Amino acid sequence: MTNYFKVFILFMLLSSQSAKAQTWEVGVTAGSLCYMGDLNQNNFRQFHHPAFGFSVKRNLDSYWALKLALFSGKISADESKSPYQQERERNLSFFSPLTEGSLQVEFNFFDYGFDFLQKRFTPYLYSGIALTGFNPQTNYKGATYELKYYRTEGQANQYNTITYSIPVGAGVKFNFGKYFNLSAELGTRNVSTDYLDDVSGYYPDPALLQDNSPEKTALRLALSDRSINKSGVAGTQRGDFRKKDSYLFVGITLSYTFVSQKCPF
Repeated sequence: MTNYFKVFILFMLLSSQSAKAQTWEVGVTAGSLCYMGDLNQNNFRQFHHPAFGFSVKRNLDSYWALKLALFSGKISADESKSPYQQERERNLSFFSPLTEGSLQVEFNFFDYGFDFLQKRFTPYLYSGIALTGFNPQTNYKGATYELKYYRTEGQANQYNTITYSIPVGAGVKFNFGKYFNLSAELGTRNVSTDYLDDVSGYYPDPALLQDNSPEKTALRLALSDRSINKSGVAGTQRGDFRKKDSYLFVGITLSYTFVSQKCPF
């Protein structure tokens, strides 16, 4: 028997001994999203759009839990409303629906639970892995366009609209009515793409925006350079120098605990 197998058997035995304290939780979440990227580099307070979701959590013990979560919302930015002249001149804008599914690990700082010996309040940390779907769009002359189809920076291919991240965050939770929990958290997601906003690098050579039809060529040129004075010279900066976009999530979750087996107290 290898040492690895011995460790595995020991882990399974310890897990079976603590199974009596394991519980399930289901919850609903309401919150908001803040996009950070090429069109919003510094303002961490732009939580303009609501987000809603639900979660299923397995409490392994009073300190550790695994959570499967899903939420949907929206992110956006509009440089015509920027306080900075340079951004108003660039005049880019976008909005995108955003849906995230994640598997997270939570760690409670206190011995949290509903037993009379446990704490009813605790701060906690979480991390994990998440997949996010997005689809940047913009309004132009009264019509809405899905920007990935127009390859506005002269890309040879459309970018992928599914990205991954490692969510990291912190929160506080409170147990009330024995089986109910209320938690509030703030977290960040640094995603694996720079195209949440359809903006990444430089203005392209107009030749790269040529298409089969003159109408689509004109539209690609217009969506690529929306600056007021048409100042988007090929090779000059269109986005910022950061290679990835990100977004913040703040939310409140109300959950209910289902006890799988009676606790041994």
